[in-house]
Parts: sequence; structure tokens; C-alpha cells
Amino acid sequence: MHFDLTDLRLYLNILDTGNITAGAARSHLSLAAASARVRAMEASLGIDLLERGRRGVTPTPAGKALAQHARVLLQHAEHLQQDLAEYAKGVKGQVRLLCNTSAMTEYLPELLASFLNSHPNLDIDQQELPSSRITHALRQGAADLGIVSDAVDTAGLQTWPFRDDPLVLVLPSGHPLADGRTPSFSETLNHDYVGLSATSALAIYLEEQALHTGMRMQIRIRAESFDGVIRMVAHGAGIAVVPKAAIERRPSQSSYHYVPLQEAWAHRALLLCARNFERLPAYAKALARHLAE
Repeated sequence: MHFDLTDLRLYLNILDTGNITAGAARSHLSLAAASARVRAMEASLGIDLLERGRRGVTPTPAGKALAQHARVLLQHAEHLQQDLAEYAKGVKGQVRLLCNTSAMTEYLPELLASFLNSHPNLDIDQQELPSSRITHALRQGAADLGIVSDAVDTAGLQTWPFRDDPLVLVLPSGHPLADGRTPSFSETLNHDYVGLSATSALAIYLEEQALHTGMRMQIRIRAESFDGVIRMVAHGAGIAVVPKAAIERRPSQSSYHYVPLQEAWAHRALLLCARNFERLPAYAKALARHLAE
């Protein structure tokens, strides 16, 4: 075998993004250089690692095996770098943190900024994913930490409480559902919605809940942030489901109001997860403690 850590990082980035072009960009390599590295890896092993298709690439059975070993090797390399960082100025460690929409937008910005200010030799690779994909990534060793809804299965992971994060229904004033009752989610699906981006973790989660009822959400328009969603609701574009925290940080207005939802999945809490908190690299362990406090 003739490949290095850069090759392994590139290969995992290709698998995470689903295509060589995006994997090359994440690895800060040109497409030509990335393609040449992948071909060299396959040639040195004498096997195909990727199945190329019109919609991207998927790993072959051998490619899946390589990915498992590559993640372990890169984690060990990261541990080594962090253990030696205190002896070498300018050497940086990195923590990979996966989180759902609510955690990323409502709770983490100030927490992560304060942690970075006190840890100059650390970078944080933060990515938004649905909670179920986060737990899968953690079990596969593809991330150090994750923040997920307590509605997902966390078997095989360690969890610490992070935040209570109930979801609420936001209604424009005068809407038929704004009659003082607490409506069911299925009842709201007969009305037009303002949604988040279709790729956001919360949008995917809500669509799954709608499908469980045998219905779909009627999305009139999508916004890129909770603030945009709420502003559109306030001007009558539709109704929306958002974290209560997103409403509470805004000044109250008479043009809209919010009510709780009946379903148990809306009364959720967020959990901080890891495969094993004590076995995390030093920086990741410090970040976990900072978030848990």
C-alpha cells in the first residue's frame, strides 16, 4: 500500500459528500489531483474502492472496509496531534461536531465562540444533520460529538443532557387554528406551511412526522432561517413549527402567536452524544464538558 493520511481524509470526504468533486473541495484539492489520488490508491491495492455512477459514487465492499480502518487511523493521528500540540506552537487540533438544526442555530453559536476564544489551537468542524444520521455517524466513528433529539435511538452511545427544546406551532393572527385550542399536528396538515430549507434537519424530521400520519406538509414557501420563517408567518404566508427558543428570543408581536403541539415528539430534549466521552481526544473532551455545563 502506498497512500498517506491526506489520501485517507480525501477518501472519507468523498464518501461523506457522495462525489469526488465535493470531496476534493472539502479536502482543498483540485478535482484532477483528487482523482489521481483515488486512482493511485486503487492501483496500489489492486481493487476498486468506489462505484462510479451518474449521481455520484458509492463504496464497494472493499471501500467500506477501507473507510472503517481509515476513520480509526485518522482518529489515532488526531489524538497524537492533540497530545503533542502543547509542545508545538501553531499546531492545531480539530473536533468534528454534528448537530441538528435547533442546536446549530439556537444554542451553539455563543457556546462555540466562547470555547474557541479560550482554545486558540482548536478548530471545530460543525455540520448540520438529522438526528438519526448523527447517531449513525457517531457509531461509525465519523465524528467526535453529536447533539440530537431524544426521540432517536442512542443505543451504543453515551449521552449527557444538553437543553430542553420543545417545538411549537406559530400562527398568524386570525388564522383558523388560532382559537385558543392546542391543535394536533395532523390537524395542522390541512393548512399551508412556511418551511425551512428542504435539506435542514428539522424540515426532514417534520416531514417524517407528517408521513407517519399518512399525510404530507403543504409547503408554500421555504426560508433559510427560523427568523425568516417567523417573519413570513407574521405576514400571513402560512403556519410553521419551530423551536420555542427561536420564538422567545424575538420581541413579541401582535401579528402572530404560538401554541404547543399535542404530540410527545414535540416535547423533546436535546442530548450531547459520543461513543465514549472518556476516550475522546483532549480537545473534544474539553468541548463536551463546556457544552454540558
